[in-house]
Amino acid sequence: MDKDYIVEQLVKLATEYNIPAEREVLGELIAMSSFRVITKGALIASVGDDTEYGGLMLSGLARSYYIDSDGNDITRGFAVEGSLLMDEGFFGYEERMCMWEALEDSTIMLCETSKVRELIHSNAAFKDLWIVILESSVRYKLYRENGFLVENATERYIHFKKVFPNVYSRAPQKHIATYLGITPESLSRIRSAMKDDV
Repeated sequence: MDKDYIVEQLVKLATEYNIPAEREVLGELIAMSSFRVITKGALIASVGDDTEYGGLMLSGLARSYYIDSDGNDITRGFAVEGSLLMDEGFFGYEERMCMWEALEDSTIMLCETSKVRELIHSNAAFKDLWIVILESSVRYKLYRENGFLVENATERYIHFKKVFPNVYSRAPQKHIATYLGITPESLSRIRSAMKDDV
């Protein structure tokens, strides 16, 4: 892939998500990265895999999920353009905590997590960028926790549509349902009651 094109794509994503990112830092990141095209439906990573590499979604849609003790498939989260995925290693984990699956044909920028962590500690601009990413991660965790503690299923669904329109319009409803902690049948009833597109 052409480095200048990738820098432009990353600048576009950074601007869209209001993340301060200098071209020089992005160029450094690209230089130590590889790129992978994943076809829709492909498994990207599995529970227990090592976390040597983490990724940034350049195009496409993926989800992370667990299989519980009863064999239920439960969506933990989604990755769209500009999102981290397979990110456990960036946060110090040595093994993957969940499965990752491509829901669309996707292009991923892969980075060695140890090199990214070195860059965070050695480059002030990248450290600033990392702080923005961490703050965004904490906000997301608070949003998720709040939803399960104080919102009913309908409220969680309405909030999800508002906060993640890019996922709502693209992800299969069965995955959105498990993300919300409800069955696909319950989601269908909620959508019907709201006269949503069913």
